[in-house]
Amino acid sequence: MSATNESALVWHQTRYDVKALLRNRQSRFFTLALPVLFLVVFASVFGHRTLAVLGGGIHGSVYYVPGIITYAIVAAAFANLVISVTAQRESGVLKRRRATPVPARVLIAGRSLTAVAVGLVTSAVILGIGWAAYGASIPAATAPALAVSVIVGAITFCCLGYAVAALVRDADAAQPVTLALILPLFFISGVFVPTQQLPGWLLQVGNVFPIRHLQNALLTAYNPHTSGAGFAATDLAVLGGWALAGLAIALWRFRWVPNR
Repeated sequence: MSATNESALVWHQTRYDVKALLRNRQSRFFTLALPVLFLVVFASVFGHRTLAVLGGGIHGSVYYVPGIITYAIVAAAFANLVISVTAQRESGVLKRRRATPVPARVLIAGRSLTAVAVGLVTSAVILGIGWAAYGASIPAATAPALAVSVIVGAITFCCLGYAVAALVRDADAAQPVTLALILPLFFISGVFVPTQQLPGWLLQVGNVFPIRHLQNALLTAYNPHTSGAGFAATDLAVLGGWALAGLAIALWRFRWVPNR
């Protein structure tokens, strides 16, 4: 198959996956509406505080913008992917798709590009609300770093999503397993609770996992006190390591047929 034909197939599959996501009421709520709701709630309740970050202090509402973007990326690229892929596998949809002449890499690339696109769109919406409602603007010099961090984060959690989907046994367990994995990490990674309010041992635990590094990479790019290009090289490298680990597990354990 030529590269042109394969690119066309990837584009077609991506459009299909985007339409499927938009037609799913639960997916629309958790990946598009809930991040906006969280931003309004956290910025309204805790936005009056001044929080210490590298280089100085920022308004609480500004702090929560990159945090909620982190939540949106994880919800789109990890939680929604694990739940939908597991459900499609157990219902036989993936088996039927795999039986078609379309290469497996096209199906995976289409689903991954959907997650990246949703992450970028949701991030743009949250940035727009932060700017319009809370005066949280993006420093122009670090805007490319912010975009790169969103893309790297989405790719990382796509890889981890396929890895976890390969380990989940049935569709009924997908949502509880996903929530059990990510909800505690949101609280100890600076997404919902500022890191200054967390005990040191919890911070050390959070630093092991990728959500903390995505949040820090986005905050570094969004921080108005950041000098230079705004790339958090160490955090992005850690995300890359998690992506490779997730990819390795997915290649080893992922199945296209139902476990039953």
